[in-house]
Amino acid sequence: MTKEPLNQDEARRTIDCLRFLAADAVEQARSGHPGTPMEAAPLAYLLYRRHLRHNPADSHWPGRDRLVLSCGHASMLLYGALHLAGYDLSLEDLKNFRRLNSPTAGHPEFGKAAGVETTTGPLGQGLAVGVGMAMGAKFLAEQVSDELFNYRVYVLCSDGDLMEGVTAEAASLAGHLGLGNLILIYLDNRITIEGSTSLAFSEQVATRFLAYDWQVQQVEGENLGEIETALDAAKADPRPSLIITRTHIAPGAPTKQDSAEAHGAPLGAEELAAAKQAYGRHPDKSFEIPDEVRAHMAHCRVRGARLQELWEEQLRRLADDPPPGLLNWLRSRDGGLPEGWDRNLPEFSCTDGPLATRQASGIVLNALAARLPLLLGGSADLAPSTNTLLKGERSFSRSGSGRNLHFGVREHAMGAILNGLSHTPGLIAYGATFLIFSDYMRPPMRLAALMGLAPIYVFTHDSIALGEDGPTHQPVEQLPGLRALPHLHVIRPADANETAEAWRLAVERRDGPTALILSRQGLPVLDRERYAPADGIRRGGYVLAEEQGELRALLIATGAEVHAALAARELLEAEGLGTRVVNLACWELFTAQAQGYREAVLPSACRARVAIEAAATLGWERWVGAWGEVIGMHEFGASAPGAELLAHFGFTPQAIAARVRHLLARLN
Repeated sequence: MTKEPLNQDEARRTIDCLRFLAADAVEQARSGHPGTPMEAAPLAYLLYRRHLRHNPADSHWPGRDRLVLSCGHASMLLYGALHLAGYDLSLEDLKNFRRLNSPTAGHPEFGKAAGVETTTGPLGQGLAVGVGMAMGAKFLAEQVSDELFNYRVYVLCSDGDLMEGVTAEAASLAGHLGLGNLILIYLDNRITIEGSTSLAFSEQVATRFLAYDWQVQQVEGENLGEIETALDAAKADPRPSLIITRTHIAPGAPTKQDSAEAHGAPLGAEELAAAKQAYGRHPDKSFEIPDEVRAHMAHCRVRGARLQELWEEQLRRLADDPPPGLLNWLRSRDGGLPEGWDRNLPEFSCTDGPLATRQASGIVLNALAARLPLLLGGSADLAPSTNTLLKGERSFSRSGSGRNLHFGVREHAMGAILNGLSHTPGLIAYGATFLIFSDYMRPPMRLAALMGLAPIYVFTHDSIALGEDGPTHQPVEQLPGLRALPHLHVIRPADANETAEAWRLAVERRDGPTALILSRQGLPVLDRERYAPADGIRRGGYVLAEEQGELRALLIATGAEVHAALAARELLEAEGLGTRVVNLACWELFTAQAQGYREAVLPSACRARVAIEAAATLGWERWVGAWGEVIGMHEFGASAPGAELLAHFGFTPQAIAARVRHLLARLN
């Protein structure tokens, strides 16, 4: 649709209204960041009123442009713009900024306020998520329809965003992939909480992004004509675009403009009143929205409804004779899965072992990919080791959007990009690396759990058994750290068939992320005629091997250590000590089971409990109780063959059996 000519008077009235809605809300909340919303109001106006393809009446319209506020501290800019544009966000919501149960949280939270595309707060994450969104759009355009999914992703960012390392990784990849649907707008106000950016930041940002192969433009942040021209040029360029806007924090504040004082605290009543006077507004009126501003912004709803109507007409036209890609997307757009998607997943027999669970994962993943055409992912340069390459599929590149993603050695960016892909309707995204490097991904993993997104993390080389690479690569504290994240399911399967079940669980789960914890070393495939079926891990924990006669001891283990527990059980049973082995593959799922089931698996009457896991012991006290013991890691490992390390640190059947005997003697 053709843009109407820019009316400077109407624009300025609306921009000033945006500025002081933000400043008033921060003042009333007595906390927040007024300066950045005030400086960025011209950009928010131009985007929502004139450039974004969006419909305030339907914030989930799949064909809309996305706007990500990477500098999440400027949240009142977003809330004010959404309110004026006609989204379901009331003036009362603005007045309740930063209050309990208000949709206007201190930093934007996905799912709380209509129009908030992603949760932002930790600087840099929004920019990297935007790269993932742009990749998702490119993928849908090629795999489904370039007529339906030609939307753009806009990101507003600050000096702080560009200082964070994750943005360097994400921007580098975006340039390499030629994501021309990504437009980054940088608020160059040169102020951070500590003062001028000159304290720590003097790089030539434009030069850096030119080196990344981005289009780069520079404009004045108050010059609406310059900004409009730059936005139009960005849309026309096949490269990702950076628009550097020279702005001034808290413009018009008589003593706090261009100062750190305007960054993270209210302006104060006197300063705010003086700033309002400088813009010709009544100094004593708060949350003032002139009728002409509301009438001017009402165009957003009219224009948005028409844009969505045209999009839906196009969808209906294509659906009359749908290409395969569109059928796949229609089945999956709301989190659905194709009928029979998990039918005939690989089943493994004892003769297939020993088989590392990372290898079994690769076999299962490729079987799933054949039935889930919108499943895509890759690794941080470790696909041969993590077994995450989709065979026969193209790579995602500048020239085409295949399903194999190559993140390069960029774990920070990979985690955030997975969030952007998971925000894309219909897609199921996975990313892989060694478990030790999950530390690099914690901020985006935390945000995925907070938002209820469903990326799948494939973490291999899961213990000291990886061997000679030594303690720098041997994960010790990572498992307890991942389990500490609310809403993240951490699944550590014990063999190939449990790995297939773990993948089934991960794909089925559409309301939160899942981490698959997989072994480097080969593991026997358990004889399921002798032991309980592998689908027991769907309940998180289950009795893998029953005791013979009276229950005397419980062995509780995960992953590779389950096999050592089973062998220790044989030794103890031979001595007449009834021993049960419980596989506690996913604590989160087990905790969600009914109390009766948990009691049946781990009877409270049995105090002799020994947990076995080649990781830090934190958290296991929950399952072994006050009387039990944990065989785990209390240091960082060592450089030696994996089998030697397991023996050295006490993970052999003989050592486990000895601990059980000692515990029984102590309890008796």
